[in-house]
Amino acid sequence: MAHGVNDMGGDRLRAVIADDQALVRTGFGMILTADGIEVTAEAADGAEAVAAVRRTRPDVVLMDIRMPGMDGIEATRRILAEDTAGRVCVIILTTYDLDHYVYAALTAGASGFLLKDVTPEHLVASVRLVRSGDALLAPTITRRLIERFAQREEAVPSAGPHQDLSGLTPRELEVLRLLATGLSNAELAERLFLSPTTVKTHIGRILSKLDLRDRVQAVVLAYESGLVTPGGAPGTAL
Repeated sequence: MAHGVNDMGGDRLRAVIADDQALVRTGFGMILTADGIEVTAEAADGAEAVAAVRRTRPDVVLMDIRMPGMDGIEATRRILAEDTAGRVCVIILTTYDLDHYVYAALTAGASGFLLKDVTPEHLVASVRLVRSGDALLAPTITRRLIERFAQREEAVPSAGPHQDLSGLTPRELEVLRLLATGLSNAELAERLFLSPTTVKTHIGRILSKLDLRDRVQAVVLAYESGLVTPGGAPGTAL
């Protein structure tokens, strides 16, 4: 899991806003700028978003899903495929939280999603939080979304080569299983009688071993591998 210098060294956090509605771009841009976050570019469609990221190298991209031409899902795939250093995080903007397009974006590598009616305070906090590598969205919302779509034929598989969980230790499997059922780090620590620091270490090792960008992808993989099944019950297939 990559951490940008913006979190450590005090450099200004940089963001790109991609949405086909000019009012959304302008409004979000004003909110972020007022809080000291630099908006390096705006984009009206996916192709413009990909070009803007190549040109300005932001830390975070706010990405609308439904845009003309290249949509936000394909743009997310392309941006993250080119981001071999793992320094760019994508936050999906959507009108509906339980939307199969959101699930597709999460499997494409997005770090989370925000509803477009988000409050200014939550918008700013989310951009800063996702850049720090922490969970952006409430674990229970992530679990509910993935439970709904993980087993459907129209769901887009992660298509990664790292579906095999055999490289994880029993403890790491336990952490991943509980993580996927919607527990936060604090809840994991309490359940497993571990310190929060130890829990974060376990999650970091899981992400490293499975070559995943963040915990959202870990939750997706837990369902798609059968480690956890819809309904929250641990599965038996590894």
